[in-house]
Amino acid sequence: MHVGRLTLRGLLALAPLAASALVAAEPAQPSPAPAAGHSIHGEVFNEGPRQKAYLMGTTGNVSLAITTRSPQAQEFFNQGLGQLHGFWYFEAERSFRQAAALDPDCAMAYWGMAMANRLNEDRGKKFCDEAAKRKAGAGPREVRWIDALADYFAPGSDNKPGSDNKTGSDNKTGSDNKPRDNQERRKQFVRNLERIIHDFPEEIEAKAFLGLLLWENSNNGIPNSSTEAVDSLLREVHAVNPMHPAHHYRIHLWDGEKPERALKSAALCGQSAPGIAHMWHMPGHTFSKVGRYADAAWQQEASARVDHAHMMRDRVLPDQIHNYAHNNDWLVENLAFIGRVRDAVELAKNLTELPRHPRYNAPNGNGSGRMGRNRLSQVLQQYELWDELIALCRTPYLDPTDIEEEQVKRLRALGAAYLSVGKLEDGKAQITALTERSNKVKAERQTAANAAEAKAREEKKPDDQVAKAKSDTEAGFNGRAQPIEAALNELQGRWALAGNDFGVAVGHFEKAGMSKEVMSRAYLQAGDAAKAEQHAREAVEQGRNRVYPLANQVEILHRMGKTAEAGQAFRQLQAISGSIDMAAPMFARLTEIAPKLGLPSDWRQPLVVSADAGERPSLDTLGSFRWRPSSAPDWSLSDARGQPWTLAQFRGKPVVVIFYLGFGCLHCVEQLNAFAPMVQEYAGAGISVMGVSTEPSATLKEALVSREQSSAGPLPIPLVSDPDLGTFKAYRCFDDFENRPLHGTFLIDADGLVRWQDIGFEPFSDARFLLSESKRLLSIPVAR
Repeated sequence: MHVGRLTLRGLLALAPLAASALVAAEPAQPSPAPAAGHSIHGEVFNEGPRQKAYLMGTTGNVSLAITTRSPQAQEFFNQGLGQLHGFWYFEAERSFRQAAALDPDCAMAYWGMAMANRLNEDRGKKFCDEAAKRKAGAGPREVRWIDALADYFAPGSDNKPGSDNKTGSDNKTGSDNKPRDNQERRKQFVRNLERIIHDFPEEIEAKAFLGLLLWENSNNGIPNSSTEAVDSLLREVHAVNPMHPAHHYRIHLWDGEKPERALKSAALCGQSAPGIAHMWHMPGHTFSKVGRYADAAWQQEASARVDHAHMMRDRVLPDQIHNYAHNNDWLVENLAFIGRVRDAVELAKNLTELPRHPRYNAPNGNGSGRMGRNRLSQVLQQYELWDELIALCRTPYLDPTDIEEEQVKRLRALGAAYLSVGKLEDGKAQITALTERSNKVKAERQTAANAAEAKAREEKKPDDQVAKAKSDTEAGFNGRAQPIEAALNELQGRWALAGNDFGVAVGHFEKAGMSKEVMSRAYLQAGDAAKAEQHAREAVEQGRNRVYPLANQVEILHRMGKTAEAGQAFRQLQAISGSIDMAAPMFARLTEIAPKLGLPSDWRQPLVVSADAGERPSLDTLGSFRWRPSSAPDWSLSDARGQPWTLAQFRGKPVVVIFYLGFGCLHCVEQLNAFAPMVQEYAGAGISVMGVSTEPSATLKEALVSREQSSAGPLPIPLVSDPDLGTFKAYRCFDDFENRPLHGTFLIDADGLVRWQDIGFEPFSDARFLLSESKRLLSIPVAR
């Protein structure tokens, strides 16, 4: 891990110098050892889980006998198998790595790692190659599994569709070594799984994976000629094991065709693997498609709670789980559908609060941050929580952004809120801001179109092609121009409403593409009762079993004087009203209407769970509704002078703690050199920066003295020594499989909670990003 004195002094002198230049200037020092933090087994093991697995006991009752000298390796293999069925690929790879750690010669452990990376071509193939190296110690049935997967990953395979090669084990690599067509290799994988089933008909795992692959293929350009046939195959699996997690695959199979066919699997999917959040989420697909939104929301809330429990227990950032944001985004939508307005707002806020990271949840990406922001704005607008929307626009939840699409949405929402509460000048300011953006885009479009026309004429193209070049260029700006124009039309419509110019308002709203509920209210104000009722009814038809359109219809009909029809619509609403938040303005207005229709003020009816929804545990037993950061493990370590440092001494103010692998690690030095010039900026934000080293105090002292004597000068970051790696292990900056420390960077707040982290084979060196993210996170109080 350490390098010689000459290299050490050179490394310490890096400061602003490029490390690459230093390395190039010195003689190469060949070494078989991998770089600090990198796997001793090769690059494919750098990524993925580096901490040991544990037996969860909640990942599905599945088993596939493998050749291993370790009974526990078999248990971890079975656990990984269940996690594969639940699409929990990261944890599946961890379980298979644990099996390999217990039995390094177990070929199927590496097959499992390859399956966990089947959609990651490079890593999957490398793991599969490791499995193939160990085939001699596997049984004939296992060899078939390995060959089938090797055939899937093989480049330039000679196995074309229609080949009668039974196992794929005799496949040759094409001389051009080019990847096969994706459809071809998928078809071959199907054939190879079928051959395993032919020769080992009791192998239900082959039938389960075949069912998955046939559904998957239908989304990859290979038509599924018979959904019934695939369903029959999966029923064979459940005939042997009724609680097999292949219920997951039946839900996907029927999701886009006839979702009610999957209701039985929807009732059993989560229970079949209760420790896998995605297995609770999947029934939400079925229940949403059949209009049972309360059941869908329950499933997705169960998923969120299971994910939260896992993340908080095992110290995982939320967006490291690839389908977490998708589930919670959908959950917020379904909470709004059933009227759980406050919960929808709070969960959307929680999504925006989550730590952001360039790899998982970048500010301009499509992770939980953007999803939460969009859902938060939608729910606040739909349920007319205008004052709250205005207030949140002054916070990190809905703050101004440099992302044009998001800023247009913000200006539109904020303008709608201001105009709806009578703050006309503030609303007009948003119209002005949008108008400026519109003019800017129009000017850019005209300039680009003129340039395209000039270029086409310079190339002496005929007039029709010149016109096409110009129009195509103009069309390329539609994605930017149209949202701005829609936003302007909405705000101009609301401005007209404020001036009682209802006809003008309706015209603008039509151009803005406003919801039918909003249009129904606008038409009623404009005196067109027929169109108001039409839009209200169409909204109910399009939003079947959703409380918002029904509540709107009740209000419209009542205002029109259609008491009987309003009462009928109210009774429809009552049937799905068990979760409604009565404080929301729309429902509060219905509270005033209810007595006039012979209903009590609290007109909600208890939610009745259908008998076919399956056995449901208490949601509180699954985990918390919101994600919360975990407590940072305490530590007490000494610096190079022997002075003690503790985490407790930072209590009351935040600190960034960098775990680095000694001054012999070039990338660690680069990281320290990235943070060192910004220590004062961090201090200006009230944040301390310090480091924890793998080096013993004496070596650390020597390194710091060398740096002070170099052009880099003293390091402005306090460093403490952790040579026994106890603190590294406590923070999971440690590869349990290889007994090696890993890089880590953590933001710990004034209460000792880990608000942000990065652990990996390379250090996190974007000090500017982390400062910005730290300021954002620390401005948001942690919900208790």
